[in-house]
Amino acid sequence: MTTHRESLPAELRSLLPAALHGLCEQRRYERGTLLFETGRRPGSMHFVSDGEVILQRIGEDGEVVVLQRTRHGLVAEASLQSDRYHCDAVAVADANVTRIPRPALLAALTSDAAFALRWIGMLNKEVRRLRQQCERLSLNTVEARLLHLIRTEGDPSGFPIDSGLKTLAPEIGVTHEALYRCVAGLEKRGVIARTEGRLVLRAAPGFKPVQQVSKRNRGDNHDC
Repeated sequence: MTTHRESLPAELRSLLPAALHGLCEQRRYERGTLLFETGRRPGSMHFVSDGEVILQRIGEDGEVVVLQRTRHGLVAEASLQSDRYHCDAVAVADANVTRIPRPALLAALTSDAAFALRWIGMLNKEVRRLRQQCERLSLNTVEARLLHLIRTEGDPSGFPIDSGLKTLAPEIGVTHEALYRCVAGLEKRGVIARTEGRLVLRAAPGFKPVQQVSKRNRGDNHDC
């Protein structure tokens, strides 16, 4: 991990009051580095400007449960009013992160109504993203979930997979083996292409997503 002082990302410069700009600290986290861990007291809010950071917990059976995946934006927003972290934050790809001091941020939110409204607007965007995630997890097949993810969270250049397919699988609630098979099948059919660390959606002639009728079978361990 390295610490450096540079200009704030444009989103933070427009979001935060000017008085907070000079208090922010920017750090570079290498892949596999913990930003914070469960049980620690939050001291800062974290804004990911590039790279990839996930929030994760260990499930009852020892499996890793991914709660949030951030490639650009705030991570662990709920920690602003928590006494301790309830999960771990891990960089799954090299990431540039801006740390915003929590006490100063709370003070600004209580004293600056215009800033508080901007903060609420930012949280509303996150709520909409989480609704899309719920919609995605309600789909019955690996294929449907993956294509939904690419369409809703990708851009014209595709969906980034710098951290690898294995770390992507928990985000759509499937095993990594099922995801590997699904991606290979979609590539073979000409629906997607893998290029420069991205999944790119292609317009394959006559393409129709495979649907699964059973509501009980959510596709976690099945091919698409």
